[in-house]
Amino acid sequence: MATSGLQIGGFLLGLIGVAAVIAATAMNNWSTQDRQGDVVTAVYTYKGLWQDCEVSTSGFTECRPLYGLLGYSGQFQAVRAMMIVGVLLGLIGSVISLFSLKCFKMGSTEDSTKAKMTLTAGIMFVISGICGITGASIYANQIVASFMMTTYNPNYGGMNQMQMEGMGMGMGMGGMSMANRFTFGPALFVAWIGGGMLLIGGVLKCVAFRGLHAESTPYKAVAYKAAGQSRSADEGSERGQKYV
Repeated sequence: MATSGLQIGGFLLGLIGVAAVIAATAMNNWSTQDRQGDVVTAVYTYKGLWQDCEVSTSGFTECRPLYGLLGYSGQFQAVRAMMIVGVLLGLIGSVISLFSLKCFKMGSTEDSTKAKMTLTAGIMFVISGICGITGASIYANQIVASFMMTTYNPNYGGMNQMQMEGMGMGMGMGGMSMANRFTFGPALFVAWIGGGMLLIGGVLKCVAFRGLHAESTPYKAVAYKAAGQSRSADEGSERGQKYV
């Protein structure tokens, strides 16, 4: 009963985690424009893995797709790759996890086979969760490292120079002004939560494998006789045959 509960719990957590990682990968707000301390602007910008979007004060949203593989930083491409790998492994692990449930009857599948499928699904969930958490953490690290800079585009890994306003000190506002900065977007938190749920689900599946493996390989008792006892028994039977 406990093994079945671990299986079902791991399957449900893994399924929810996969859905969260897929949603985070498709979301466009991995980084959002930081409005703290800034004057009201007519355009609000947020960036994702596949599109950069701008929202005007009138509510009109315009997104620019990020096509191609060249022209982007290596870290940005690594985040894309990790999220895609995490989604694929999570989907495959969910299918395997479904067929490995004890309550799911599929022909004459033996318990040992279901135990191996449970372990495979658990490992896939763990790797998928690591990919989701790592990808979101790499992207977040770029935002943190550049938060105090002026303008930063995490898609290209580049930083623009500060813009000079005025001709010098004492002329109006003068000096240097900070341009748009970006902070964490909702997609990062969705990816972290989904990756964590995948990790927990994978661990539960691996724990359930131990219970299934123990049930599928029961201990078989073997009768054992000492050498002296077996010899005396054989001699007694031979004497009985002689007297007969």
